[in-house]
Amino acid sequence: MAEFNMSEFKQEVSARIAENGENRQMAAAAQAFLHVSTQPKYCYNFAWLDRPIIQYPQDIVAIQELIWSVKPDLIIETGIAHGGSLILSASMLALLDYNDAVEAGTLLDPAKPKRRVLGIDIDIRAHNRAAIEAHPMASRIQMIEGSSIAPDIVEQVKAIAANHNRILVCLDSMHTHEHVLAELEAYAPLTSIDSYCVVFDTIIEDLPADMYPDRPWGPGNNPKSAVRAYLKRHPEFEIDYSIQHKLMITVAPDGYLRRVR
Repeated sequence: MAEFNMSEFKQEVSARIAENGENRQMAAAAQAFLHVSTQPKYCYNFAWLDRPIIQYPQDIVAIQELIWSVKPDLIIETGIAHGGSLILSASMLALLDYNDAVEAGTLLDPAKPKRRVLGIDIDIRAHNRAAIEAHPMASRIQMIEGSSIAPDIVEQVKAIAANHNRILVCLDSMHTHEHVLAELEAYAPLTSIDSYCVVFDTIIEDLPADMYPDRPWGPGNNPKSAVRAYLKRHPEFEIDYSIQHKLMITVAPDGYLRRVR
């Protein structure tokens, strides 16, 4: 049996991902699935360590890969809901701390985490807060209640971020163009070079106009339109198309933004 070569394997993966980007049949099938699975709330069916996460499994895997690659010491998230995303981030940060301890040959104290998650939401429901605070990952999580674009909230987040060296940002709260653009202006600059600002639900731009009849967002007024406007003025970020070509099924097409300078 031939010896396994990890470098060659990674090259093969990269080649397949590039081919995915040109595969119109696969893209159409993925888009069709996203269309038919949105209204049945397919993404509500999943949990991370027992907390509902409200994400497609592909995006969950992508975030896991990003956290392990970037190795942030702070993850900033707007939008908390049931807390599953906070728990995902916290558990990955715990694994990074564990990895550091193994490599250094030191003891790991779970009560004194090196890395943390900061979640912001305009309305943290009491039962969700209680469940998050009771979770084994709670020591790594800090929550702020208030509008993510309110000046006082932004200043609180910036003050916390000032004490950290490597930051990853995830935006997943109100999905209107105006709100997401304001979040990008406030929080994207906190993203470290070679880290990511992930903007979720850019898929709204590509869904039928009547998909969200009771919501203030839709085609032309959504996270993707905000991303387009932001990138015109901020060349320090670029879309990492390799992520969406890898996933194919994602609620964040054009939303995985890598800071390059």
